[in-house]
Amino acid sequence: MIEELLQEFGQGSKRAVARIISLIENEDPTGRELLKILYKQSGKSYIVGITGPAGSGKSTLTDSLVKLMRRREYKVGVVAVDPSSPFTGGALLGDRVRMSDLALDPGVFIRSMATRGHLGGLSWAVRDAVVVLDAFGCDYILVETVGAGQSQVDIVGVAETIVLVTVPGLGDDIQAAKAGIMEIGDIFVVNKADRGDADQVARYLQTALEQGAKTEGWLPPVLKTIAWRGEGVEELLQAIEQHRSFLEQSGRLEPLRKLRVKEEVMERAERLILARLKREVRMEELIEQVYSRQLDPCSAAEMLVEEILPQGEPAERKVILKGRVCANESIKC
Repeated sequence: MIEELLQEFGQGSKRAVARIISLIENEDPTGRELLKILYKQSGKSYIVGITGPAGSGKSTLTDSLVKLMRRREYKVGVVAVDPSSPFTGGALLGDRVRMSDLALDPGVFIRSMATRGHLGGLSWAVRDAVVVLDAFGCDYILVETVGAGQSQVDIVGVAETIVLVTVPGLGDDIQAAKAGIMEIGDIFVVNKADRGDADQVARYLQTALEQGAKTEGWLPPVLKTIAWRGEGVEELLQAIEQHRSFLEQSGRLEPLRKLRVKEEVMERAERLILARLKREVRMEELIEQVYSRQLDPCSAAEMLVEEILPQGEPAERKVILKGRVCANESIKC
């Protein structure tokens, strides 16, 4: 099966791409083996994140942007992240339906993926899907996330350029400038700019960025678009290309990518360790001892870590990521 899929994949089969991503998303061991092979072929695509509140027209904007990229003969992948169905875990919104006219284009691959309850707006499988599309030879990969809120900043760990989309009429202008959201944008887009207060929103964003942003050589531009007409999309692609050039010429792209790799490795290690902790047979016994005050939580954590990590490991490696469990005596639990 692996050889057959790899052969089809190498021949440019979109069907093979879809099957591989499905295997990965369903945690099939075959998907994991395929990912290990394809990872070595990745690292060439440029990844753009498109995020913003629900109803801001992200899908329409993505659709228009992909069409423009295709006119320039770029091969494009799209990962559209949808809310999960509470019953099946599958995607509800179906961005592929909204972009159905692009689905027949041999130079475009579109995949809807569920958040599966992930608060940051991105499921764990999104990064893997990006790797597959990267290995498939996409010049650009667009990752469109579910409506942004303050916790939904996971796109930073995936994309090199982040486009933050907003629209007039969200209410208080402060809504557009929440801490944790303004900081992640490299390009700001006021979509549906045919509405009367679009200029006001754009001016507010521009002022907020000029006064509070740590530009480090790049001041995020504020653009206005009317996505359903394709207006302003040319300027958006130009801004994406300019930001890419800035990262490359300033020497920041490689460190950014290395940081993403480091964070991904740590995230995966955390998930594996936590999974092993949950399977630990002594877990319930220790919980009972902590609950009855026979044992304190930190000592219980240390005992669990001793169980799952090989003996003789350096003390600093007996630290569960993000400080959830720590067995290093120099670190307080």
